[in-house]
Amino acid sequence: MTYHPKSDFMRVMIERGFLADCTDYQSLDEALVEGVVPAYIGFDATAKSLHVGSLIQIMMLRWLQKTGHKPITLMGGGTTKVGDPSFRADERPLLTPDQIDDNIAGIKKVFANYIDYDADGDNNAVMINNAEWLDDLNYLDFLRDIGRHFSVNRMLAFESVKSRLDREQSLSFLEFNYMILQAYDFLELNRRYGCLLQMGGSDQWGNIVNGIDLTRRVLDNQIFGLTSPLLTTSDGKKMGKSQSGAIWLNSDMLSSYEFWQFWRNTTDADVGRFLKLYTELPLEECERLGALEGSDINDAKIVLANEVTKLAHGEDAAKAAEATAREVFEKGGTGDDLPTITLSADDIGDGISIVQLIVKSGLVKSGKEAKRLISENGARVNDAPLENAGQMISAADLATPLKLSAGKKRHALVRFDG
Repeated sequence: MTYHPKSDFMRVMIERGFLADCTDYQSLDEALVEGVVPAYIGFDATAKSLHVGSLIQIMMLRWLQKTGHKPITLMGGGTTKVGDPSFRADERPLLTPDQIDDNIAGIKKVFANYIDYDADGDNNAVMINNAEWLDDLNYLDFLRDIGRHFSVNRMLAFESVKSRLDREQSLSFLEFNYMILQAYDFLELNRRYGCLLQMGGSDQWGNIVNGIDLTRRVLDNQIFGLTSPLLTTSDGKKMGKSQSGAIWLNSDMLSSYEFWQFWRNTTDADVGRFLKLYTELPLEECERLGALEGSDINDAKIVLANEVTKLAHGEDAAKAAEATAREVFEKGGTGDDLPTITLSADDIGDGISIVQLIVKSGLVKSGKEAKRLISENGARVNDAPLENAGQMISAADLATPLKLSAGKKRHALVRFDG
């Protein structure tokens, strides 16, 4: 990235690794210098919480407000009724209006921890539901006024659609409409709220460009798009998922302790990058911590876990999670020492199955019993449910002790002595 920004927001986006692409770096940067820029990111209400895969976008809105601009959180009360087909192999299950409303109520709790909706001044954030303009659309009027601006040839060429069709997977007419509705969102936000910028993951580039083009055609207004990289961990896994499922941001769907543990178990190579993206620590400190090696990198992981948990769940929750972790992993639990097994490099080799580990730990007597424990949802790893009986554990996974549980009362620690 060779562009040198003048605005604080663009500088943060570039320096901390948020920026993948932008429709017009210079014009957007100038608009950010000249005054308050209202910008939005849309979130469909497909679950009662967002997971950490959405956290990069939430942090972008947070930095937007911290640098003096106006975040617009757009809830997809309307678009969730259709479902975004982008890079999906199949159609999303359709939700009822009541389910969508319940999900929006849960997602609002997430944003309350990151965005100030009661700020004084022009950077006061707002949360808007696109059902406001989508629910009462007249189909014929919409086709004549909006649909005529879209070329089906061009829509079929977008990678999100093309990849689905190339695999000969069905794309319903309902889903095909999604990109038109999202483009219309940008038009309406510009018309109603003066919104100048849409942000999103790089998989949304086509949808964002559609909205910019539609707004230029209908209103003759210049607006902008900015995308963040689609984040994967250094071992190629999609951000937001773990072996035990989604890492939810709401504490009523995932405990603060399990959330803290997810960040504490970050791969060494990801620590510096995650500190820049998911915390507000100064860049120099992020780089210093990310450069630590050996056992010292564990201290950086604790800082990462504390800082991210503090933003998501509050400082008290972060402190409590760290204290619980120390109690369990360093002191062997509350009063009753956890049985501990120590594995050598020879024991692990190229990897050891989780089933073997559960047997070695003494929690069960046979592999058959371990598999049954897993299938009945009775096994946990670091207090997160274990769902995959085929999971392999490497020496790197044991950089910190692994806590195995059978039911609620029987636990063991697995350590690695390399």
